[in-house]
Amino acid sequence: MKKSSNNPKQKIQEKIDRMDIEAFQNDLVQWFQEEQRNLPWRKDNDAYRVWVSEVMLQQTRVDTVIPYYNRFLEKFPTIESFADADEESILKVWEGLGYYSRVRNLHTAAKEVVSKYGGRVPDTKEEISKLKGVGPYTAGAVLSIAYGKPVPAVDGNVMRVLSRILLITDDIAKPASRKIFEEAVEELMYHDHPSHFNQALMELGALICTPSSPSCLLCPVREHCQAFAKGVQEQLPVKTRKKSTRHEDIVAVVLKDEEDKILINKRPEKGLLANLWEFPNLKVVPLLDGWEILQDFLSTEYSMDAVIEQEDFTVVQHVFTHLTWKINAHEGRLKSGNIDGNETLKFVTEEELEELAFPVSHQKIWQAYKERVQ
Repeated sequence: MKKSSNNPKQKIQEKIDRMDIEAFQNDLVQWFQEEQRNLPWRKDNDAYRVWVSEVMLQQTRVDTVIPYYNRFLEKFPTIESFADADEESILKVWEGLGYYSRVRNLHTAAKEVVSKYGGRVPDTKEEISKLKGVGPYTAGAVLSIAYGKPVPAVDGNVMRVLSRILLITDDIAKPASRKIFEEAVEELMYHDHPSHFNQALMELGALICTPSSPSCLLCPVREHCQAFAKGVQEQLPVKTRKKSTRHEDIVAVVLKDEEDKILINKRPEKGLLANLWEFPNLKVVPLLDGWEILQDFLSTEYSMDAVIEQEDFTVVQHVFTHLTWKINAHEGRLKSGNIDGNETLKFVTEEELEELAFPVSHQKIWQAYKERVQ
């Protein structure tokens, strides 16, 4: 009897060797060709459009991305138009999608593509991987979908699918595990149509092989799935739990001057929500009176004398991957003071405010304020 290897790579190879790879490829790709969702970025294989969609889809649901994708391509139909845009306009079109470093990196990379490659997205792994923000997954997705290159595109969906099909018990939360799955995809790759093969794995994970309660009876590759054969599909993938999130209580103010202009502040160039606009705010200890804290803050930080309403007009809860915010928003009126010499503060009209990019939490504050004063 042949002994199983203790080498992780060899163990995966043994599981692949037990498969009918050609039948698996055919079953998977045929299912995708018949059942794929009608998504706007699948209308053509233009590398720029594929790239934009893949960046947007990182950590964001498809239903959320679709309207953003359409607006983005309407405003920036070519990579040249995007590369030429100023940061304020790209942040505005991305406003609400979150993870703003994605679009900043995409913008930097697009400029390089225009200046160095004449506007054509590189079609080799070596070159495309040098672009800012382009990791192994994005490189693989663009190269396979846009250029038909047999390059793995391994994201969380793909790791979940393959952990079940090949009964892989390595922890997918560990960076080192990605290499195992990339090598598995290389072994299983359908070279006649890499684009459909990679997209089929992603689609299978999104629609059928879901994180909980996978729809195994509807799965086109069920007979190839080693986890299903052993009845352990719901126990995979192995994934360590994330660390608990940190919570912050915040008070914010919609402050108007005598001309009814509104005070806004630009966040720092680096860090969370970099360069977005927001209403003046600060972290507080719960149970303290937010209106008094805001008055003291405006006086101490900006030498402004302001009257702040004691009751907040809205409370906004916002969840990041590592952090939660609870923001109590107050209305205020400036009595005296100015912002001369302060480069991050400015007073704007309501019309001007609508043209600037704000975090989702502060968009909610503004919406609640407008509904209150109507």
